[in-house]
Amino acid sequence: MAVSHKYTVLACVSLSIALFITSCSENKVSQCQRLIRVVNAGTSLIDKSKGTQVITSIQLSKDLEFVTKSIKELNLKDPKLKEFQSGFVKIFQNLSQAVAIAGRALGATKTADASASGKEKIQKARAEIDSALTTATTLGKQSDTLVNQMNKYCSQPE
Repeated sequence: MAVSHKYTVLACVSLSIALFITSCSENKVSQCQRLIRVVNAGTSLIDKSKGTQVITSIQLSKDLEFVTKSIKELNLKDPKLKEFQSGFVKIFQNLSQAVAIAGRALGATKTADASASGKEKIQKARAEIDSALTTATTLGKQSDTLVNQMNKYCSQPE
């Protein structure tokens, strides 16, 4: 049993060495592919979660934070791709915050009672949700622009 465990550890170590060696000689295309893969993962989370409830919105916000962290951690060497990386970090970070605000606001409407203060609470929540949706729409347009620019750059020969 101990022997198989040793081999498992060695396999993991050799895999990380292989990944390290590969990343040293990484070209523009492979860097583009890594960035695109992480951005697409974030985008698919958003598409999958559209129109969902409070708990899902809060989870989506956390998932988008993870995507933001994953984009930040990409070790890109190409200066232009680093610019795209930075742009996507800002977009996903702001989107995560907007979704969290909307989720909390939606949650607040569920606890509002049928009183004047409850009505105020709902109006405030509605304004926060509208603001978050406006922010998300703006970020979506920025993301589309950035995706188009990145696709154009990534399709150019080295």
